[in-house]
Amino acid sequence: MIMQKKEKESIVKYEKITSIALKRGFFWPTAEIYGGKAGLYSYGHLGKYMKNKFEALWKEHFLSENYYEIESSAILPESVFIASGHLEHFNDPLVECKTCHFRFRADQFIEDNLKIKADELTIEEMTKKITDNELKCPKCGSWHLDSVRWFNMMFPLALGTTEKDVAYLIPETAQASYLAFKREFEATRKKLPLGIAIIGKAFRNEISPRQTFFRLREFTQAELQIFFDPSEIDKAEKEEWQNISKYKLQLLPASHQAIKEDFKEISCEDANKKLGLPKFYVLNMALVQKFYFEKMHIPKEKFRLRELNENERAFYNKIHWDVELQFETLGDFKEVAGIHYRTDYDLERHEKNSKENLHIFYNDKSFIPHVLELSFGVDRNILALLDIFFKEEKERTLFTFPRTVSPIDVAIFPLVSKEKMPEKALEVYNMLKAGFSCSYDESGSIGRRYRRADEIGVSFCITIDSQTLKDKTVTVRDLQSMKQERIKISELDEELNKAF
Repeated sequence: MIMQKKEKESIVKYEKITSIALKRGFFWPTAEIYGGKAGLYSYGHLGKYMKNKFEALWKEHFLSENYYEIESSAILPESVFIASGHLEHFNDPLVECKTCHFRFRADQFIEDNLKIKADELTIEEMTKKITDNELKCPKCGSWHLDSVRWFNMMFPLALGTTEKDVAYLIPETAQASYLAFKREFEATRKKLPLGIAIIGKAFRNEISPRQTFFRLREFTQAELQIFFDPSEIDKAEKEEWQNISKYKLQLLPASHQAIKEDFKEISCEDANKKLGLPKFYVLNMALVQKFYFEKMHIPKEKFRLRELNENERAFYNKIHWDVELQFETLGDFKEVAGIHYRTDYDLERHEKNSKENLHIFYNDKSFIPHVLELSFGVDRNILALLDIFFKEEKERTLFTFPRTVSPIDVAIFPLVSKEKMPEKALEVYNMLKAGFSCSYDESGSIGRRYRRADEIGVSFCITIDSQTLKDKTVTVRDLQSMKQERIKISELDEELNKAF
């Protein structure tokens, strides 16, 4: 009964968030007037504001000395994905109904019906689970289901008029960084560690896209590939390590998962000594956690770093921890980012297949650099912000977004649409719009305008009234506290900058 109640609450919350998102301009199905298509969503103006802010925060936080952002094509030749292993290994488990021929993802189907974890099962084990439990087709109800098989999620393209030159839409942005490594290493004066970041689109032909932004066919990734000398993976600058060694990470190791324990606070020093995680890896775990706590202001209880065991992680990842956030609307912690130690797998494969020498000479030796990857699903993080910061109070429904990611910083209202208040309000709007994301609204009562602003998470509302025309002060209202304060127009810019 408790579980059913939680599931109903999750569904209700999900429906309320979706309703606001559609109505106010956060997101909506792409080509909605033609019925839309599963796994394809478009950002409205508010969603795009949030996405821009997330990406700016991400770059500010992760791009330090010798870390650079590049941009690459979203189309790459087939040879790239032969080398990377995507054509061989980039698969999801598919099951087809023999009666209505509906196709769906097998692991999700098993998890939804049996409430067990299925992503570690082989396709033979998935077939057995479906057969033994007499699971029926979710569309027509038939139990005549085919055996589970692998389905490659790549989107193929035919280049040129002959259609013989095969290419693919990129399923991840990472490969473009590996292709760019040799050029970037030369261009940036041959120093390691070298970070190559890409924020861009990726494309996956998902079998069962669902849950709005959580599983899409076209999505945005923010990925940082850090190329380094593998002999230095357990080294760190003395001062840097001293500053971080006592910092507590919220970790859920694989050993804890096996006995159903929750995540624990473990110091960076203990993560290195007791869990055997290399210092360079731990430094980046701390960097990622600080991004969520200090830049995104995610509540600690809704964040964890979960270790993936050997069966869960990609075969080329030697160490793999996922960033998971708690989604009430999805009923559990869900992955939004990952920290992957990919060794020299990618560069070694591309060297072998391209015949291009990707060894470098550094620290008096020749070697292929290893890669530590920080990978973020931008859309999943936006969905998490909508989930975590949605709130219902007695008199209002609102998003309590942190000011760092709120779509609108300031809304400017004339108290009434007369007595030269709109003209003065527009003056304030034009004064502030260069430094802040602003909106202007003069329709409806001031109370309704406040509620509309609250509903989309506007950080501050500024009201121009009759007193403004006398002493050039305005009322500034804080979203979180609802506290109101009179501030001089000439001091607005300075005071708002302090708040942000």
